[in-house]
Amino acid sequence: MKQETKPDLLDAIFSGIDTIRYDIKQIRDRDPAAKSDLEVALLYSGFHAVTVHRLSHILHKRGYHFTARAISQSMKFFTGIEIHPGAKIGKGVFIDHGTGVVIGETAEVGDNCTIYQGATLGGTGKHAGKRHPTLGNNVMVGAGAKVLGPFTVGSGTKIAAGAVVLDAVPENSTAVGIPARVVRIGNVKTSALDQIHIPDPVSQELCKLNARIDKLEKQLAAKEKLLAALQEKKQQKESQSKKKG
Repeated sequence: MKQETKPDLLDAIFSGIDTIRYDIKQIRDRDPAAKSDLEVALLYSGFHAVTVHRLSHILHKRGYHFTARAISQSMKFFTGIEIHPGAKIGKGVFIDHGTGVVIGETAEVGDNCTIYQGATLGGTGKHAGKRHPTLGNNVMVGAGAKVLGPFTVGSGTKIAAGAVVLDAVPENSTAVGIPARVVRIGNVKTSALDQIHIPDPVSQELCKLNARIDKLEKQLAAKEKLLAALQEKKQQKESQSKKKG
């Protein structure tokens, strides 16, 4: 194992301090609720999870896998955020609220990304190698979104809350739905769909059922009307027959 020289160690320490300062600044820039650097440093669980992950990631790269994983699981217990030590996290990453966030072993998160509570950067299958997504810079992953598989989400992209992304997403686009589809690239809409008016498949099926029931009720009403008319006609004939008799 390569042993670091004293200048290398000092450079690493100063670099880490600069990264922490940058992370705090980015959180304050993006969260109007953050009132001070001290508040972010002491009270933001997302900041704690990312900061401690940087340590566990260094240990993971140097072969201390058990220790790195133990640190990762400890932070999961304290913050509700699980980041595998193997994941690569860029500068200025803000995990807002954070509870339920999961970032897998081979996931890569670019600089200045924002990840909201309940989001998952997960894998599909049990094959070895790259199996988790790569996020470019300045990507926003909405609350409860699932990004699953070894593909790239381009820089500047927004993933809507609750979306399930299963394929690559181009830069500066917006993806919504289950499974997710791109509805905007840059400032150009690719369809009339937006994040607010996402189709609800359950609602659509209920509407179809209601329409079918209305149609059947009308048919039944028409048949009942016809049957009543036939019964009335029959009664009239019977009445006429009695009079003649």
